[in-house]
Amino acid sequence: MSIKNGLFTSESVSAGHPDKLCDRISDTILDEFLHHDPHARVACETMAAHGKIIVTGEFQTSKNEVFDKVQSNAVPLVRQALRDIGYGSKESDIDPDTCDVEVLFNNQSSQISGGVDQGGSLGAGDQGMMFGYATDETEDLMPLSWSLATDLIAHGTQIMHQGSSPLKPDAKSQVTVRYVGGQPVGIQAVVLSWQHHSEYTVEKIREWLVHNVIDPIIPESLRLPEFKLYLNPAGYWTIGGSKGDTGLTGRKIIVDSYGGACPHGGGAFSGKDPTKVDRSGAYAARWVAKNIVAAGLAKRCTIQIAYAIGVSEPVSISVDTHRTGSIDEKEIEALVMDQFDLTPSGIIQQLDLLRPIYKDTSSLGHFGKYHDPLLHKWECTGQIA
Repeated sequence: MSIKNGLFTSESVSAGHPDKLCDRISDTILDEFLHHDPHARVACETMAAHGKIIVTGEFQTSKNEVFDKVQSNAVPLVRQALRDIGYGSKESDIDPDTCDVEVLFNNQSSQISGGVDQGGSLGAGDQGMMFGYATDETEDLMPLSWSLATDLIAHGTQIMHQGSSPLKPDAKSQVTVRYVGGQPVGIQAVVLSWQHHSEYTVEKIREWLVHNVIDPIIPESLRLPEFKLYLNPAGYWTIGGSKGDTGLTGRKIIVDSYGGACPHGGGAFSGKDPTKVDRSGAYAARWVAKNIVAAGLAKRCTIQIAYAIGVSEPVSISVDTHRTGSIDEKEIEALVMDQFDLTPSGIIQQLDLLRPIYKDTSSLGHFGKYHDPLLHKWECTGQIA
């Protein structure tokens, strides 16, 4: 995204959104595999629709008992994930205790595993291009529109889990920011839709959202004179989650990344172990971009890394500072090549990715302040000397 004058919008969704539910389940299964076998290969997909959860995918482990153990644990793990999100009723979303859970695990193709593991070296798990981004618009070096949209969801979700609120798990937000001279100058509009308990009228839930979610997150000082607020614009919303819409792993890739502020290679993150560069390559690209901006080498930075399946070294690495760099982009590219190992093995080692750390990335995006740099090391800075 390179906008000098005009409007830019990003969105966020809650953990109770049906697609995010599926992301959480897929990452929960991934964590369970990595807990028992750090070198497990996992490609987990989940679908949710009207009281039924289907968990499937391709898996490879060093021991058959690990495969069997995770497969046997899958149903209780799914039910606990539903409870943790806050679901609880088959009438309004999904009942964790009575919903139908179907588990269909398959073994990873030997042709794929043979292409990735080559005599002790690790090739990329697939071809593709991954993008990373950072901007000095916010302290966590994420786009302002994305950060505010995510803050609304995070704050409302926290209130929901504290109890005694009208909120239910499913929610969506959207924030529009105005730019002048390439810098954000204020908020033009906010859209917030939140599933709620049936005893609340549309008017009451809108009033509640203003006082309890909007006002604490959207500063008056940032609201432009023409600021508009759209609260539950579709009206009464009591049926949510997979009761209201089918969910599928990997359908919120822009919410997961930068809210549209930079290109996206198209690959989803959730449910994939770190040999899949859709995930690890995207994490590494964020790590590189964030370190460039944190080091003062640019105010904004987009990184692209491309891979070929079974090949360790990236096919290409490019740096775009959007004309905000303090030094030439070729010099920054040389720094990146010198100080970052962007092979799959290098990324996994430097970011310590063979750990069960992924469930918490399934909501509130995979980057930014809602992830601990000590745990999610792609958010660490100080790599560039």
